[in-house]
Amino acid sequence: MKQIALFSVLISLYIAVLFPFTAYMQNKPFAEKLGYVPQPEVLKLISADQKQLTAASLIMKVLFYFGTLVEKTEKKIFLPADYPGMSRTIHVAVKLDPYNTDAYYFAQAILVWDVRQIRIANDLLEYGMKYRDWDFYLPLFAGFNYAYFLKDFEKAAQYYKKAGDLTGDELYVNLAGRYMHESGQTDHAIAYLTAMEKSAKNEAIRKSFGIRLNALKETRRVEKARDEYLEGSGKLPASIDELLRKGYLKEQPVDPYGGKFYIDGKGQVRSTSKFAFGAGSSSR
Repeated sequence: MKQIALFSVLISLYIAVLFPFTAYMQNKPFAEKLGYVPQPEVLKLISADQKQLTAASLIMKVLFYFGTLVEKTEKKIFLPADYPGMSRTIHVAVKLDPYNTDAYYFAQAILVWDVRQIRIANDLLEYGMKYRDWDFYLPLFAGFNYAYFLKDFEKAAQYYKKAGDLTGDELYVNLAGRYMHESGQTDHAIAYLTAMEKSAKNEAIRKSFGIRLNALKETRRVEKARDEYLEGSGKLPASIDELLRKGYLKEQPVDPYGGKFYIDGKGQVRSTSKFAFGAGSSSR
């Protein structure tokens, strides 16, 4: 009887504590829910041989926090998100376990699109590449960020090339070539795509690389004529027709994608196709 009475008392105490605590957790500020995260050096010492588990729990903490935030928003309850806290927690987690893929995916989804902290996200992705050197998604994410958000086509080319080298995927290889050209590295793009064309095992992919190579070779031919014109006259040519008319180009350049070559306001050689099928008739 004493044991039953004691059990009843314990249950009563549990219920008395549970409901107020649950109500408190539901209503307290979001920033408090995310909480403080110690420095990675401290956590490494505390975690000992449980670093992966600690890192996973930190990532889960951020995911749970963000999920709660989304849930509140869906109910038309708009509260400010603790984005700096999320970023700090993610960074601490990857310092503990750089192989945890959820951290990088979350950074790409939230830090990039919601917060527009592109460089912070890219720093995180570059850190991850040192460890997850087989994971083509990390250079793919970084390449996209550099091209789409930062307009740094040279960096974009580097990361798309890395993704292409890891996968052999036609899309990433062609994007690497495209952004090499965009950043004024047409010769590098030609050399890279030539090597990839030779190593391609699929005939359709090899043909795709060949088409892009022909487009880049035509581009390079126009670039050389432009450079000769600049050296001789001290100014950039106004158009492709001017290069043809003055003999710097012997033949009209042909874009295998169906576009028309032109020289833009900065002197870069472009095509209306943007080296993609279906865009050849678009205006520049």
